[in-house]
Order: sequence, then C-alpha cells, then structure tokens
Amino acid sequence: TASFSFLVDPLSSLFLLIITGVGFLIHVYSTGYMKEDEGYARFFAYLNLFVFFMLLLVLGDNYLIMFVGWEGVGLCSYLLIGFWFKNTDYNKAARKAFIMNRIGDLGFLLGILLIFVTFGSVSYESVFDTAASPGAGFSNNAVTTAICLLLFVGAMGKSAQIPLYTWLPDAMAGPTPVSALIHAATMVTAGIYMIARSNILYTLSETAMTVVATIGILTALFAATIGIFQNDIKKVLAYSTVSQLGLMFLGLGVGAYTGAVFHVMTHAFFKALLFLAAGSVIHAMHHEQDIRRMGGLKKYLPVTFATFLIGTIAISGIPPFAGFFSKDEILAHAYMHNKFFWFLGVLTSMMTAFYMFRLLYLTFYGEFRGTEEQEHHLHESPKSMTVPLMVLAGLSVAGGFLGVPELFAHGAHWLHGFLEPSFERSAMRMYTSHASHAEEYAIMGFAVLGAVAMWYLAKKHYSEPDNVPAEDDEEVNPVQKVIYNKYYVDEFYEAVITKPLNRISEFFYGIVELRFVDAIVNGIGDTVKWLAGIFRLAQTGNIGFYIFAMVISIVVILFIKIM
Repeated sequence: TASFSFLVDPLSSLFLLIITGVGFLIHVYSTGYMKEDEGYARFFAYLNLFVFFMLLLVLGDNYLIMFVGWEGVGLCSYLLIGFWFKNTDYNKAARKAFIMNRIGDLGFLLGILLIFVTFGSVSYESVFDTAASPGAGFSNNAVTTAICLLLFVGAMGKSAQIPLYTWLPDAMAGPTPVSALIHAATMVTAGIYMIARSNILYTLSETAMTVVATIGILTALFAATIGIFQNDIKKVLAYSTVSQLGLMFLGLGVGAYTGAVFHVMTHAFFKALLFLAAGSVIHAMHHEQDIRRMGGLKKYLPVTFATFLIGTIAISGIPPFAGFFSKDEILAHAYMHNKFFWFLGVLTSMMTAFYMFRLLYLTFYGEFRGTEEQEHHLHESPKSMTVPLMVLAGLSVAGGFLGVPELFAHGAHWLHGFLEPSFERSAMRMYTSHASHAEEYAIMGFAVLGAVAMWYLAKKHYSEPDNVPAEDDEEVNPVQKVIYNKYYVDEFYEAVITKPLNRISEFFYGIVELRFVDAIVNGIGDTVKWLAGIFRLAQTGNIGFYIFAMVISIVVILFIKIM
C-alpha cells in the first residue's frame, strides 16, 4: 500500500533546509545573472518546478512518492540543461542527461517493485519495521541484497557514479545557476538521500554496503584525476562534484550515514559558492570559460575572488572550514572499516586540493591572458550576485561547526544527535570499532598536511606565468592527453553502445517498420479505401437515380415477400 502523505523527520528536515536555503540564494543570484536573458520567466518557472519535485522527493513517506519526485527532477534537469535550446550541443547534453538517468531509473523502479513483492508495501515505516524485526530473516538475504543493488543503480544514475557519470560534466551546458542547483542542493544529492533513507536495508546487506563503498571511492579517485587537467572553469567544478559524491557514497558504504549527510550539507554550501563565483567570473568575462584566457582577475573581482578562495579552502578539507569536518568524519570511518579505502580517500582529497588551487591561481593570479576588449569590460558583479556569494562563504566557514568531532567537542556532536533518530536502528546493528585519540589525530593530520602540501605545490607551479596549460593543438605527453580527454569514456560509449544501437534501430526501421508494420497498416488503409470506392459508386448525387434505386428496392422486397 502507499498513501500520498509526507514524512518530516530529522533526515528530511535537514534536506529541506539545504534545498530551500541554498535554493533561495541561487534564486536571488539568478535575478542578476539572467536579467538580460529573453527566457527570464521560463527560467524561473523551470527552476521552481525543479525545487518542487526535489521537495516532493525528500518529503514523501514512501518509495512511490519518492519516485514521482525522482522522475520530476530528471524532467526538470532536461529542461534546464537544454534551456538555451537553440544551441545543438546544449540539446545533446540535455538528451544525454535524460537518457542516462533513465538507465538508472529503471534499476530504481525494479527495486521498488521488488520491495513491494517482498514486503507487500512501499511505505518506509512498514518496510523498515518488517526488515528490521528479529527473526525476519532479511539479514544478508539474497533478496535484500538485490533490492539494495537495484536501488543503488538508481542512485548511480542520479548521483553520477561510475559508469553513469558522464552526463554530469555535460550538464554544464545550462546556465550557471542551474549548475549550482543541480550540483549543490538538488538533483545529485537525491541518490545520497535515497540510500540514507534506506539505511536499514543497506545495513542488512554487507555485500551491498561493500559495493556502494567500492563504487564510491573509485568514482571519487577517477573523477579527481580528470579534474586536474581540465581547463574549463565549470568542467573542473563538475568533476569535483562527481568526486565529492563518490566520497559521500564511500561514507554510506562504510556506515558513516551521518558523515555522508553532513558532507551533503557542507558540500551544498561550498559547491554552490564555487559555481556561483565561477558564474560571476564568466559574467565578467562575457561568457568565456577557459581558464587559460583568464588570470589576474582578483584585482577586478575582489568579492568574487575572496569568496572563491573560501570555497576552495573549504572543499580542500583545510580547518576550520566546513569541508574539513565532514570529510574527516568520512575518512575516519573509512580508516576503521577498510584502510585501503581510507588511503584512496586521502589521495582523492589531496588531488582535490591540487586541482582546486590550480583553478584558483590560473583564474585570479598572474597577468590577464584574455583580450583587451575583455579586460576593458571587467567589473565586479552586481549585489544581487555578490550578496549570495558572501552568505554562502559565511556558511562555508561556519557550517562545519554543526558537526565538530567528538575529539574536540567532548562528545557534543550536534548533527549526530540531531540525525540519531533516523539512523539509530542501523547503528545498533553495526559493529563499529573506534579509533584511539592518537589515531584520530594522525588520520586528521595526515589529510590536512596532504591538502596543505598540494596547496603549496599548486601555488608554486601555477603562479608562474610560463606554466599556463597547453593549448588543445599543442603536443602533450600521452598520459596527460588521455586524462585531458577524460579517458575517452564518452568515445568508448559511443563506439560500443550508441553506434551499435543506432545500427540495430536503423535495421528494424528499414526492415520491420517500413516493410512489415507499415505494409500491414497501409494495406488495411488501402483495403478500406477500395471498399469505400465501391460503395461510393452508389452516391451519384442524381435524384432520379435515387428514386429509381428506391423503386427497384421496393420491387425486390415485395418479390421476396410474395415468394
């Protein structure tokens, strides 16, 4: 059974605050950014529909309502990514996002159907109570694992995990506020929310937890390597989103549900900040997005620079900024669960710091590398755009203090206490060993020192004017070329999946559709037309003929009656 009702608990209320809070700031920012666009009203209609479906997704008290919100978010992402629909490439990006999400959505739908078949309901309360009841036999059960893996396929599509991640960087085709909303506060966090909401089911399946953690850390590391060599300011941030989502899935996979949700919150702050600050740069540069054409912008855009710097430090996990606290909690749990995962997580964090400070120095430091006309028109963005940046910068600084580690707060982890009702049944079932204070300091220190070292390395290398990345037509080493081209994953999908499917479709269209289906349909039509032609012979329009026909008919009827 499923009722159209809502559930407001600690988990959904936190997501409500993230969606509406960050969403409001993005709306304010958009009033300045989209002011001159001819589709201004249409943009805000799509944007608010997007927020509506995301709120429906997190508020529903069953999987069916979640799925309605889930599909609505996918539809709105298509509309917003392809907002400037006159551009063919943007249309392709929108279709790509829509189709790749449908692949994940199929897994999600099958998972919901299997939940209904297994539990006789799709209501969270009913499903979780039945699954967690003693003696129910759902622990490490094949059906439970199948449900969790199918749900995770949906999360992989919506939250851009390997292999369904390639749509997210292409989603940069939409206006920058759309990028901020998709990457920070709404769509990509849907997969995290769904697994966090289903935490009881996942806790019952060690296999599913391992798969989630493995896919998460591999995605995080893979996307981080790509981010190092990108030169489009929005593409760098896009791959950083894919990487950070991977860390969140790592947290979910090792049972750090609070840490993963905490990172959703802090990530919403600094990623929205970084995207909106990037939008301010693009606005000032007259839609130029190549960081090789920038440089020295801090003197022209002081507010944008200061806020971008704060966002960069926050995402790098340097204390006391927000990203440090949430990322540290995930890495600490990973260390106790699987030290190899922890090592890869630290490596990912170090790479994140490197490519983000690379982005910072190439954009804001050194000499300006654009045209004289661009330099002449450089100016800070209007207050409608800079005020949201300053608010998000403040949240990126202070937001982490909602979850200060117990090591520092003497047991007072506010967010952990707030979210405890949503995760307490999972916590009781999971055995979690705790690191000693010395280990916690070492884990924390290692990650921070690594991030600071990457900051220094990026500063040393990219503050030099001669170290601007090579142009696309210049020769580079083969490894750099492969990573710059995103490991040719899109080309691989095109060759192995898209083109063969197109050929199969063309075959069926040419043979089955045209020669068989169309022949039957057209044959029926031609037959009806032929019969109609015969009957039409009697309709001459001559009254005398009609009278003659009536007389003959009467004579025939009388003859039959007499006989």
